[in-house]
Amino acid sequence: MNDLIQQLTVYAIPVIFAITLHEAAHGYVAKHFGDNTAYVQGRVTLNPIKHIDPVGTILIPIVLAIASQGRFMVGYAKPVPVVFGNLRKPKRDMIWVALAGPAANLVQAILWLAGGLVMTKFGVREPFFIGMVKAGLNVNLAIFAFNLFPLPPLDGGRVVQGLLPTRAAIAYSRIEPYGMFIMMALVISNSAIGALSLWMQPVMALAQMLVFLVVGPFV
Repeated sequence: MNDLIQQLTVYAIPVIFAITLHEAAHGYVAKHFGDNTAYVQGRVTLNPIKHIDPVGTILIPIVLAIASQGRFMVGYAKPVPVVFGNLRKPKRDMIWVALAGPAANLVQAILWLAGGLVMTKFGVREPFFIGMVKAGLNVNLAIFAFNLFPLPPLDGGRVVQGLLPTRAAIAYSRIEPYGMFIMMALVISNSAIGALSLWMQPVMALAQMLVFLVVGPFV
């Protein structure tokens, strides 16, 4: 039990930053392309309180951490409101708004790894901080891959909608009311049938490879 509490403590800051910056990035890019809905509602902010969802940001990560004995933790925040019709070119700009969140997580993964290398360079060996660096890297890679799953309302689903012809995109968008239920079923059943892992593992591996390619020259 003490190990689990320590694990949750190590993950707390990386999870909050990962989710907060993810959502703020959506709002910032939406404002850049013409929709200031999130900005008006105060969601283009680094204040985590504005983005925290009691279920997605707190309950689900804790449940997943307990169920996986600390090996897997992912969550979500309150979605940033985006009125896609307000975007200057809705189908094209929808893709950039959707990709902004995962891009923020990829950048954070790079920064966590770079921070870990700086700590190592200066001889910091404190297990808590080393664990936080690993958590920051893993959490951001997991959220990056999870959100790119091609199912609305996840970011990957928005990208698919933006790429599809209009009629096909409208038909595909009808999945959205059921999307989160489908994803939760995949998360819950993952340990049994591994369906979600078929997506998560290769996408996380590719993202990790990119992170190490970026940071590698500075090692």
